[in-house]
Amino acid sequence: MTTVTDVADQDWLLESVLAPAIGGDAIRPLYDAAARGELALPFCGSCALALELEQLVCDGCGHTGRQWRAVEPRGTVHAATVMHRREPGLVRSADPYPIVDVELDSGHRIVMTLIAPGSAPDIGTRVRVGFRHLGDAELPAIEILEVPE
Repeated sequence: MTTVTDVADQDWLLESVLAPAIGGDAIRPLYDAAARGELALPFCGSCALALELEQLVCDGCGHTGRQWRAVEPRGTVHAATVMHRREPGLVRSADPYPIVDVELDSGHRIVMTLIAPGSAPDIGTRVRVGFRHLGDAELPAIEILEVPE
């Protein structure tokens, strides 16, 4: 039986079966920080260049050590698209939903969707990164701060 609490804990977009398995994942520091309400991302352990989530070798200096640290959860929409996908049992939303590429103030780029259902933001829109709850994981997602003029 589904209770009101169960419904409130459900993600607006995906069924919990699609939650990431975060046990020994290479990006576990992202999930651990998100559980604390922080956004942590990888940097080169040598030159401190922002790295992609699963990047193991620095493009700047070739170093293979990564350092995860909390970053300011703000950025600017670099690109946005709308996904039209119906897949009962996996995707909860029957409506199209936005997928947004955000350039964070830290220099990282991350692709995510919105915290709650809504329209794709315009390129140049300032956003804040918050989190969606899916299964046992908190996933980065955006909320709009300001619309560009």
